[in-house]
Amino acid sequence: PEEVDRLTQELRAQISDNDRAIVKALNRRVELVARLKRHKDSHGIAFVDPQQEEAILRDLSRANRGPLSPDGLRDLFVRVLELTKREVLRSEQARVSSKR
Repeated sequence: PEEVDRLTQELRAQISDNDRAIVKALNRRVELVARLKRHKDSHGIAFVDPQQEEAILRDLSRANRGPLSPDGLRDLFVRVLELTKREVLRSEQARVSSKR
């Protein structure tokens, strides 16, 4: 049981490190999409591009080697895209409100 406890702790630490990396990557994604939105706004281009979102999903599907299933990957990234758009709009509204 002592080895199992050590292994459990080690795996949990690795999972925690991975979770932190995911949060860092998501925060960076939100920052980049916010920059893209500002650029698009300044050039009169629509923020949301459904064709680009489908291209992202197709590209990630091709890159996925598992064990995440294709359906799991699609579910995850549909949510990531939704979350990113929501967070960018939320931060933009907060920035506008703070200027008033």
